[in-house]
Amino acid sequence: MTGTRPVDLQTVLLDVAENVATVTLHRPDLLNAFDERMQDELASVWQYLRHDENVRAIVLTGSGDKAFCVGIDRADIPLDTEFDPFTYEDPGKRLGPKSQGLWKPVVAAVNGMACGGAFYLLGECDIVVSADHATYFDPHVTYGMTASYEPILLSGRMAFADLVRMTLLGAHERMSAETARAAGLVSEVVPAAEVQDVARTLATDIASQPPASVQASLRSLWAARSLPYEQALALGNVFLQLGTTSQALRQGQESFASNQRVRWRLR
Repeated sequence: MTGTRPVDLQTVLLDVAENVATVTLHRPDLLNAFDERMQDELASVWQYLRHDENVRAIVLTGSGDKAFCVGIDRADIPLDTEFDPFTYEDPGKRLGPKSQGLWKPVVAAVNGMACGGAFYLLGECDIVVSADHATYFDPHVTYGMTASYEPILLSGRMAFADLVRMTLLGAHERMSAETARAAGLVSEVVPAAEVQDVARTLATDIASQPPASVQASLRSLWAARSLPYEQALALGNVFLQLGTTSQALRQGQESFASNQRVRWRLR
């Protein structure tokens, strides 16, 4: 099944080449802050990529070199807002790839500042590559807002002490890219000029492998993160059946027998 490509995108750029899609947040004049339109466009893009069989991996980045995303456009926040816990619709339901049912690997190329609502996105990415000048912080509490969904999304990725510090210090402190890597948020830090290429290389390598095996393995990883150990382990046979096909096994065995090894690199 191939989805219908979204048309008239204004806040998101979409490019697909060689089984890899590149999704770019595109409001550089506002540091790629998201508004209602970007939420809708991202949701439609994730749904399209979910169903497009030609896409096996995704790179997510932002326009420009100043910011990846600075969260919600504050012009969209009414000052008289009262949050009703029974009716409030969290924007993360439309922003994040996993929230839209997309289980193809997403590699984030963080090209600059990432703060606040940016963690809706980074919290649902699978690998985060950071430019060396990027900074990370969560300003919610400084401006009278509760940091809730964002730290929850990051809780399985970051060291708790670092997450607490980032959440409670608000705008008073920013994490460098190297500190974010040490905290577990970031996988790799590279020069700014290389961040797109490195993310693209990772996504291309992932996309070169059998897609069912990759996606089932990814589901296994996230199940292990979010479920109790015994429940996650009990699902092992389900994921094994979903991702291990006789065709993929034959191809893998043929590749191994013919001594066709991939060219690996050391990290």
